[in-house]
Amino acid sequence: MYKKKLVIIGAGFGGLTLVKALKNADLDITLIDKTNHHLFQPLLYQVATAALSPADIAAPVRGILKKYKNVNIVLSEVTQINRSERWLIADNHKYEFDYLVLAPGSRHSYFGNNSWEEFAPGLKTLSDALHIRESILLSFENAEKSEDKNAIESLLTFVIVGGGPTGVELAGAIAEISREALAQEFRKIRPVHTRIILVEAGSKILPSYDSPLNEKALESLRKLGVEVITGKTVTGINEEGVTLSDGFIPTKNVIWAAG
Repeated sequence: MYKKKLVIIGAGFGGLTLVKALKNADLDITLIDKTNHHLFQPLLYQVATAALSPADIAAPVRGILKKYKNVNIVLSEVTQINRSERWLIADNHKYEFDYLVLAPGSRHSYFGNNSWEEFAPGLKTLSDALHIRESILLSFENAEKSEDKNAIESLLTFVIVGGGPTGVELAGAIAEISREALAQEFRKIRPVHTRIILVEAGSKILPSYDSPLNEKALESLRKLGVEVITGKTVTGINEEGVTLSDGFIPTKNVIWAAG
C-alpha cells in the first residue's frame, strides 16, 4: 500500500517537534538537514565564551529519532525545490514528496550591509560559536604579545551589536571570563580591564521583554563592567572598528547579535 511522502527540511526545534508529533502517522517521512546534530541554540553563547563544549549543546539526530521507524534521516543540503512537480534536489539526489515542510532555521541579517559579516560574525551555529570563541581567546593572546598600547586597547575591546537576549548573554559572559576565568592567566595584560560594549539601536536592551526585566538586566551588566549604549545605530564596521551614529570605537572584536 502506498504511503504518502512527507519531507521535512531542518532538524531544529520545529522539524523535530513535527516528527515526534507524527510518530504514529501513516506517512513515509524523510528528514533532511545539512548537519547531523540537533543544536540547542539558546546556549550557543556559552560555547562561544568557552563555558561549555559543543557536545554539551548538540545531540545526534539519529540518536534522538532512533525509535521512530517511519523516519528516514538524510545528511544533505537542499539546493532545488520544484513545488509544482513535488520534488527536490539534495546533493544531486532527487526526493519526491506529497507534503513538504520547511524548517531550516535562519541566519543573521545585516540589514543590507552584508560586507560587515567579515568583521562582525553572528551566532547561529556551532561553527559560528567556535569561530567566535577562537577569536576571543586569540585577542587576549595577541594583546599579551603586543608592545603597542593602542593595539592592546583595540584587542581588549569587545563590541556586541544588538541588545536582545543573545547580545546581553554574550556581553555578560565575556565580562565574566575576562574578570574571573582569565583574570590571573596573563603576565603583561590585565584582562580585568577589558572593555565590553553592548550597542542597542533602540531605547532599551531586551526590548521584547517588559519592565522590570530590562532594568534588572541593565543593572546586572553594569555591575559586571559592561558599557551599555542605547539609542545609537551602527553605520559602519571594518577591520579597525565600529562606527556609530555619534562616533567611532576602535576594536578588533565585533560580534553581531542584531538580527
